[in-house]
Amino acid sequence: MTRPRRPRAGVVGLAAVAITATAFTGPAAAARDAAPTAAAHQATQRAIDAAVGAGVPGVTVEARDADGVWKSASGVGDRRTGAPRGTNDRFRIGGLTNTFVATVLLQMEAENRLGLDDPVEHYLPGLVTGNGNDGRKITVRQLLNHTSGLFDYLADQDFYETYSLGDGFLQHRYDTLTPERRVRVALAHAPLFAPGTRFSFSNTNDVLAALIVQKVGGRPYEDEVRERIIEPLGLKATSNPGTGIRLPRPSGRGYSKLFLSQPDRIDDVTELNGSQSWGNGDIISSADDLTRFYGALMRGKLLPARQLKELTTTVDNPDFPGASYGLDIERLTLSCGTTVWFRDGGTTGWLSMAAFTEDGSHQLTFNYNGDWGAETLLPVLDAEFCDTPAASG
Repeated sequence: MTRPRRPRAGVVGLAAVAITATAFTGPAAAARDAAPTAAAHQATQRAIDAAVGAGVPGVTVEARDADGVWKSASGVGDRRTGAPRGTNDRFRIGGLTNTFVATVLLQMEAENRLGLDDPVEHYLPGLVTGNGNDGRKITVRQLLNHTSGLFDYLADQDFYETYSLGDGFLQHRYDTLTPERRVRVALAHAPLFAPGTRFSFSNTNDVLAALIVQKVGGRPYEDEVRERIIEPLGLKATSNPGTGIRLPRPSGRGYSKLFLSQPDRIDDVTELNGSQSWGNGDIISSADDLTRFYGALMRGKLLPARQLKELTTTVDNPDFPGASYGLDIERLTLSCGTTVWFRDGGTTGWLSMAAFTEDGSHQLTFNYNGDWGAETLLPVLDAEFCDTPAASG
């Protein structure tokens, strides 16, 4: 089976070789915030300009540190009209959705409503079974740190070609898919390894985690996320689309290279039924909302100390030297020796990344409105956390 081309919910491993990049060139920013901290983020600006110069349509970015909030953008939000990318754009956040889900599950653990080491079977009886898959042997924790061994449904070639590539995507982009259907696609395959024996990222884990949120909460997972995270933090640009197909404004267009045999062809994929990534990639947000979410999370505003420690307890990620995986966030040591936590995510038309120091005092979020160019992600992190006064001070 060939490796899926569309970025999975964690994509940064594809760009690991770029981590030592130190120089950036590219077009001038299409839009910049006039904040007084802009001069302190010149290296980051050069890095996102370089991503646009390398072929990414546009980038929107926000950083928060002790000096305040810096917003900027580069490139275009609409390739047809030439409209620039905006600093307040909404976009599909892909795998960053999973940190919202993990946070809710950890809040439920703090309320003694579930246990991280409970078997999945306890909450989703009879669902994870067949072909050697056994929900009695997989824990909630193993879903969140991706040590379950479950096959990634997006690695199923037939499913991937039907919903993510070429004419398949164009014909089925408006279809409504249930989470159970995507789980069944994964369970048609044998597990990759025995639960708990190693790490391997699987989108199936995150769909199951969202189903557990629903089961424990007794209501849609979207309601739990909204009432526990979105509303308390005042995240006005963050929402779940349900079966909706459009993005709220302001937003740019999302683009994808759907046809492997036509690498220069770029399709507008902005419209997409949100149910197709329910629970593992459906949330829509902005750079501003995401920096505030991850900052609040790491400062202990959303989780008690015990659950925050669970969140940041990691396992080795053999696919990405220098990184280790917590409960749907990841730890990475950059080229300058600085350690950050991050979450990256790819979905059709978009690449997103949020990175933050362990105390939540310095955060960076940026988004590409194209689902290629993963090799340029890490240079942006290096620029922000290694080459800014906030990083050195």
